[in-house]
Amino acid sequence: MKNLAGLMKQATQMQARMEEMQSALEAMTIEGSAGAGMVAVTLSGKGDMRAIRIDPKLADPAEMEMLQDLIVAACADARAKLDVRAADEMKKITGGLNLPPGMKLPF
Repeated sequence: MKNLAGLMKQATQMQARMEEMQSALEAMTIEGSAGAGMVAVTLSGKGDMRAIRIDPKLADPAEMEMLQDLIVAACADARAKLDVRAADEMKKITGGLNLPPGMKLPF
């Protein structure tokens, strides 16, 4: 029974660390860019768009389709960076233990 109690204590501590990590992720911002930096998007740690920066040279009405594509690409770049950052933080907490997505501790 001691081992089970110790395991539950560790799981509770890991859950607390995960909650701290989630709070830290929510507070951070990640920037993604496209078109050699001509379009940049800033996302919150939750993935919400906070800002977008567009080089004025791209404001040509004839280039709107390219501008739209660059905005989508910059968002995807920022989201990919956010996912990598979140995964790195999770590895620090779980010690490399790969938990299924959405799995919460304690079990």
